[in-house]
Amino acid sequence: MHIVFGCDPNAQELKELLMTFTTALGHTVTDYGSDDPIYANTAIRLAQAVANGEFDRGILVCGTGIGVSIAANKVKGAYAACVHDVYQAQRAALSNNANIITLGSQVVGSELAKCMVKEYLSCTYDPNSRSAPKVQRIVDFENE
Repeated sequence: MHIVFGCDPNAQELKELLMTFTTALGHTVTDYGSDDPIYANTAIRLAQAVANGEFDRGILVCGTGIGVSIAANKVKGAYAACVHDVYQAQRAALSNNANIITLGSQVVGSELAKCMVKEYLSCTYDPNSRSAPKVQRIVDFENE
């Protein structure tokens, strides 16, 4: 898969570690930065690229993961899940068809972050699952 990464300046170290880790898993990575202290700018740009199909998935990092999640979710076709454990990372892909996950560099350790990224990237959404009608409702509302 081709994965795009972005962060705010405070999360640069974790983002770089995760990019190296993701490359070692066999994925192609692209870095959207950021030196921009307005993390919403990076989150929106990344979310637009993922929603437009330029990348398979995105990973955003800020202090808590919350701000970039809110910003990314403003983009039509972007579905960002803020994750804090491996089960959430798994379910983001399997149950919710999230095309972006967000992490908090100040609340998640680097080893846990690597485990979450690995699990997220190993899972694929099943459009025939019991979650499909729930996910479809979100898409339908977005398109109303």
